[in-house]
Amino acid sequence: MTAPAHPRTTDDLIRAEEPVLAHNYHPLPVVVARAEGAWVEDVEGRRYLDMLAGYSALNFGHRHPALIRAAHDQLDRLTLTSRAFHNDRLAEFAQRLAALTGLDMVLPMNTGAEAVESGIKLARKWAYDVKGVPDGQANIVVAADNFHGRTITIVSFSTDESARAGFGPFTPGFKIVPYNDLAALEEAVDEHTAAVLIEPIQGEAGVIIPDEGYLTGVRELTRRKGCLFVADEIQSGLGRTGRTLAVEHENVVPDVLLLGKALGGGIVPVSAVVARREVMEVLHPGEHGSTFGGNPLAAAVGTAVVELLETGEFQSRAAELGLVLHEGLTALLGHGVTGFRARGLWAGVDIDPALGTGREISERLMREGILVKDTHGSTIRLAPPLTITAEELRGALDTLAKVLGQAG
Repeated sequence: MTAPAHPRTTDDLIRAEEPVLAHNYHPLPVVVARAEGAWVEDVEGRRYLDMLAGYSALNFGHRHPALIRAAHDQLDRLTLTSRAFHNDRLAEFAQRLAALTGLDMVLPMNTGAEAVESGIKLARKWAYDVKGVPDGQANIVVAADNFHGRTITIVSFSTDESARAGFGPFTPGFKIVPYNDLAALEEAVDEHTAAVLIEPIQGEAGVIIPDEGYLTGVRELTRRKGCLFVADEIQSGLGRTGRTLAVEHENVVPDVLLLGKALGGGIVPVSAVVARREVMEVLHPGEHGSTFGGNPLAAAVGTAVVELLETGEFQSRAAELGLVLHEGLTALLGHGVTGFRARGLWAGVDIDPALGTGREISERLMREGILVKDTHGSTIRLAPPLTITAEELRGALDTLAKVLGQAG
């Protein structure tokens, strides 16, 4: 009996997903089959410039040669032991990641949401064991309009109703204050506060950059009030903003750092909690873990990612090309763009609602060979790979200008 032929056209493949995949995403109607650097190609051979980079998971572009080589070499040796045994790749990964971030100890996990969950557990354990908060009474202060993932605990402190509706009851123990508001934070933190958990730049909210001095203020406040500063740099970290970490723009070092996305080089899921020694040492055997966390393949790829960042090349590229991005978006103000926020190679761009929703603009850009993704309302996010060239970036901005002109 001959097996049915697999569908290969864009329309056929999208239709084939409908009956068998959960409908928890609404992707653009493009089916990617191959990729290299900043470019992807669909099943019918059309090429697109990737201006999203997997929400910063592809900071080094698609299939970066050094990362692919590290993965191939490790695939020939060892992929998984679980943490029941040691492996020969994990120590170097942890040593170099701790050194890169200026912290002491690493808890390796897989996804960004796992890193956030682990950071929450770590902060609570520290509050009970070190700070002396009565059992079951620790709270964590977070910011409105945050995005830290989609687990039950994480959506418990989300203010996005589309992430929360229909998923209760929710995990208690969180206080929500406005972002970029030190006075509100001061009022919320009390003797039972384990940590303040924030994104140094809010990504999903539209690349919201706080006022200068906010991160410094959070650091000062948490030290003074005796709680931890937990920085979620899963999207903002690892070169995206022109520094290794976004907190470095204010020379701030948090107590706990959450990393993911680009740490896996776009090859395997790799995340990590990196913390001060006296914080991380509250965890003991059996209290937390992950079968795949710290697996040899992940450690090999993660080490190769850290090696790329150790040179400073990608941070410099993001800073330099960020000027090109800023200049191009400034020129569009009043010509379809009502405002934007940008740092390094990361921008939230507010499109004049009269020209269409963010989704509609994203679809028009797709038809012109540029891939971006919308967020709330008429805002689109731009986060190209740090390997993009100035010429490619200017071409994408020219295409955005063209699309906005046609929409008008």
